[in-house]
Amino acid sequence: MLYQEDCLTVLKKMPDAAIDMVYLDPPFYSQKKQVLRDASGKKYEFPDIWQTRRDYLEYMGVRLEQMQRILKPTGSIFLHCDSSASHYLRILLDSLFGEKNFRSEIIWSYKRWSNSSRGLLPAHQTILFYSKTNQFKFHTIYTDYSPTTNLDQILQERERNEIGKAGYKHDQQGNIVVSKEKRGVPLSDIWEIPFLNPKAKERTGYPTQKPIELLERIIKISTDKGDCILDPFCGSGTALVAAKLLERDYIGVDTNPEAVLLCQQRLETLYKTTSNLLKVGVEPYKTKSEEELSILRQFSCHIVQRNKGIDAFMKQYYLNAPVAIRIQRKNESFMDAVQMLHTAGVKKKCSFTILITYEPQWELNYHLIPSNMIVITQYEAQAEYIIQNRILKKAL
Repeated sequence: MLYQEDCLTVLKKMPDAAIDMVYLDPPFYSQKKQVLRDASGKKYEFPDIWQTRRDYLEYMGVRLEQMQRILKPTGSIFLHCDSSASHYLRILLDSLFGEKNFRSEIIWSYKRWSNSSRGLLPAHQTILFYSKTNQFKFHTIYTDYSPTTNLDQILQERERNEIGKAGYKHDQQGNIVVSKEKRGVPLSDIWEIPFLNPKAKERTGYPTQKPIELLERIIKISTDKGDCILDPFCGSGTALVAAKLLERDYIGVDTNPEAVLLCQQRLETLYKTTSNLLKVGVEPYKTKSEEELSILRQFSCHIVQRNKGIDAFMKQYYLNAPVAIRIQRKNESFMDAVQMLHTAGVKKKCSFTILITYEPQWELNYHLIPSNMIVITQYEAQAEYIIQNRILKKAL
């Protein structure tokens, strides 16, 4: 069900203990007007500006009080926020749900470019997880072991001896006892889920839209199929879409008519962008061999993993433009490498390009090389010092 109303009005009409889980992504007290456009140019906006912090907390308090009332004894609430007011909201939740019913402070961590002012780059948001009672539903999700984990030890039983030192457990014949079947590592309170790519089909253009992957995880750990989920600030409807995909019932509320219309459209045509990063991990994105990495580490550079023509960019610009680096592949000709780097360099508007080659130095004189390309052999000592001098000479 969808309502275009103030959620307080809807909440007051709902009976006690009717909802299995509440997820809310309310105003953050950002003191900004949130504005964004979709691919067609349609503008979505809503204000998050308050006269005082007291006004904001009173607004949130009366609504959270109603949410606590309508939750079932087995229910939970997940409040999405950021550093603007998370500390105040946690105190508010403590007073309404009880400190003993605080379950987790989930950190949603993501990579995101920003031209933020002086200070550390903000790269996470917070989800405060409270239950109504200690009889709350919870389903453990297991994740893969870390690459640094010693699986040999995990798959063998351990015990403590008479002085408390841990060691392998042995049977009467002196053999190490194999442990019970392992399901992985229980999900932690730090969730690395990519922010929505600007070109993702799932993206609607609505400000503050969250990825379905994030909401699916919240729903899976706290509810069962057929349970009812409430999102009182449903915005673009991500929680509702996730609920429908996972066969849960849902109630969404928002004051913005455009948001409610967008929710209806998304619920009619369900679409979820699958994150390759979550599916396959980071390793497949690393395209450089150890030999190539050792060569590139001669330079003060940013290594590029997903560009056919460029392997790295120098950290320092020259003539106010980037400098691209490429290593000639062993299965390509010298001139093919030159052409690939030159084409990529033009596209990225590089002032200079650097080609690292396996060709003998004396053979390089027989090739036509672009005037802004510097060629060195991979074993050339003090490579960065040499390149800086050659760039300066070419620039002059």
